[in-house]
Amino acid sequence: QVQLVESGGGLVQAGGSLRLSCTASGRPFGSNVMGWFRQAPGKEREFVAAISWDGVDTQYADSVKERFTISKDIAENTVYLQMKNLKPEDTAVYYCVAAPGVATMRSSNSWGRGTQVTVSS
Repeated sequence: QVQLVESGGGLVQAGGSLRLSCTASGRPFGSNVMGWFRQAPGKEREFVAAISWDGVDTQYADSVKERFTISKDIAENTVYLQMKNLKPEDTAVYYCVAAPGVATMRSSNSWGRGTQVTVSS
């Protein structure tokens, strides 16, 4: 089974930056996109960003546009999430996911274990 492993989370002050990484051990069967969701305490898991498997097409949640950038190293099967101008409301566990399409990400069986991002005010 393909594994997704996240790294790069941590504690940062508001206005700071972090870069998350997610490396896939292979390409999950039928997957055409990779991306990130996040879940804050007491809240539902929400979509953050997605990128096509070839790294060409991207999509972002309105709440992170202009601040977050998703990219992909195709050779390394690694997706990055560069986060800038972080806000306390960005505090959450960030999960990597692979799926056939953006619309199917939430119901995907291919998830990482998550990495904690904490933004202090």
